Amino acid sequence: MAKFLNTSATNYFLEELIKNATDRLILISPFLKLNDRMKELLADKNRLKIDVRIVYGKSELQPEEINWLKEQTYIRTSFCKNLHAKCYMNEELAIITSLNLYEFSQVNNNEMGVLIRRADDAELYRETYEEAQRIIRISDEVRISLERVSADQKTEAENKPESEEHSDKADKLTTSKLAQKSGMKTAEFLERLMAAGLLEMREGKHYLTAKGKEAGGEFRMSPRFGPYFLWPEGLGV
Repeated sequence: MAKFLNTSATNYFLEELIKNATDRLILISPFLKLNDRMKELLADKNRLKIDVRIVYGKSELQPEEINWLKEQTYIRTSFCKNLHAKCYMNEELAIITSLNLYEFSQVNNNEMGVLIRRADDAELYRETYEEAQRIIRISDEVRISLERVSADQKTEAENKPESEEHSDKADKLTTSKLAQKSGMKTAEFLERLMAAGLLEMREGKHYLTAKGKEAGGEFRMSPRFGPYFLWPEGLGV
């Protein structure tokens, strides 16, 4: 049966879960931020060529952490919109907890969690694993990298600096670049996209519509700067 974990027990079993992973490791946490101890544990898994999947909803990585993560061949990262779950799994154990990954080994918060052992509760472990796999499937796998940012660029979703990342299709531009090409400011161009039915506003954020996808629009997520959109260079609105 599941075992209750307090703050110290959650930290202890999370470290044991990571250290004892021999086949796979799944770390699901809204915030991606790695302290030295976590990097040490993950680097060891990478050396052993163990498949590590990290799913996050927001990245708070510093440039040196980004460079470190880029060097870890067997660690894959995925972005999941609206992620609030915190779940950590290897092939034998699962922890469902209030503890965010960036709070690992910290004791300033009061946390709770439950430990699930596959050997003791196979059905509960299976259900947890299946839900973790569903979250991975609906997430967008991203390659953590450093991006250069223009001061006048904005993300469509959060009005933060927009990454100058390019898609794998050379004929697509970010919204801000396409706005500049059209002689408009980004905010004005976003209004045009909404008026054309290519974007819609929900809860203060822009979302790509079905019509926008048909027109060639693509949603992208920059690990450092957040969400943005790509559009065909010849898009007319």
